[in-house]
Amino acid sequence: MAKRFALMLVIVGLGALAGGYFGHVGALLNSGYYPAVVTGLLALGLYGSTHAIDLEHLRGDLRTVVLAVTVGVLLKAALISAVMLAFFPRPGSLVLGIAVAQIDPLSVVALGGSSRLSARGRGLLLAWASFDDPVTTLLTIYVGALALSARHGGSAAALNLGGPGSFALDLLGNVLLAGAVFLAYRWVRRFRPWPRLAVTCLLLAGTVAVAIWQVWVLAVALVGLAVRPVIPGRPRAVGRLLDRAVDLAFVLATGLLGLILSLGISPGAGLVLGLAAFGAQAVVSLPLTRSQSSGDMVYLALAQQNGITAIVLALLLEPAFAGTVAVVAPAILVINLLYLVSNTAYARLVPSAAVEPAGAGGREGLPDAVPELAEQHVHVGLPTRPGALLDDRGPR
Repeated sequence: MAKRFALMLVIVGLGALAGGYFGHVGALLNSGYYPAVVTGLLALGLYGSTHAIDLEHLRGDLRTVVLAVTVGVLLKAALISAVMLAFFPRPGSLVLGIAVAQIDPLSVVALGGSSRLSARGRGLLLAWASFDDPVTTLLTIYVGALALSARHGGSAAALNLGGPGSFALDLLGNVLLAGAVFLAYRWVRRFRPWPRLAVTCLLLAGTVAVAIWQVWVLAVALVGLAVRPVIPGRPRAVGRLLDRAVDLAFVLATGLLGLILSLGISPGAGLVLGLAAFGAQAVVSLPLTRSQSSGDMVYLALAQQNGITAIVLALLLEPAFAGTVAVVAPAILVINLLYLVSNTAYARLVPSAAVEPAGAGGREGLPDAVPELAEQHVHVGLPTRPGALLDDRGPR
């Protein structure tokens, strides 16, 4: 996490230097290809996040995940936006709160075996982070359209939308597109391995193309749950390639953030936004995670991190709400610093809190299971490197 955060700062700094030296940032924002590039980066990040979800872990905490990405996201967005409106009463404050309401799934994956959460807690956090990305994306886009219509002279066309009234229609479009891809994939799975790989890749390419055209990024996130191409004989290769592609998208998005940041920065508003987002996660998380162990509950309350999705949403909103990047960029800095400091402090205060297993059983039954295995001469091989447990269930 710390290395990824340091890399983000370096890339933003280089982007800001390039923007200040070369200029023409305004022309970039007004270019015809800018929305398509940013939406493509968003679609890739969303597919990568849902592709990483372990569906077995998801089933165990499905109710909590559903509540987190529906009620939880709405409450977080409302709390953050309310704070921003109190300090900065303007339409743009509505979307600022939503843009940073999600937890970055790439940061969660990067934690790997170093996380002090239990296996169940890590699975829950990854599922939560992966699903709240598309939800906050939809909220940001359509609340942004609403804010634009409320602002004098504003136009929802700046976000490539027909207006706030098209929310239900576009939501239906996302679901229908994902449903069509699911049905096609069921048919494709009957193919031999190599033709199945080729057709699956074409399905994904078509889905992303339609998503960029219509801004139907939720469909891409849904498709990532089931449509996962596999190279014959190399089951994890596609996942590793996807990791590299998402890392590249992260670098490009962060560089663009730095370029636009060369136009100016709003540290005061960014500080307020960052504090509000981190505090909102704690307020919303605690009642939603009551079924978890006490250690997991605290770490989930301190889990707010922001990365590629918040960056890309800021880039997407910048042409319509000038100055969005100037606020979101320092907010991301504040949020991630708070994450590092708070988690490190809690780990030192209560070093054993995170190893307490979650669930109704806790550690009950574990001492009895060990001698039984010994009596049966069962040998259990443990991974010898950090993150190997995560690698066993997939590349992400």
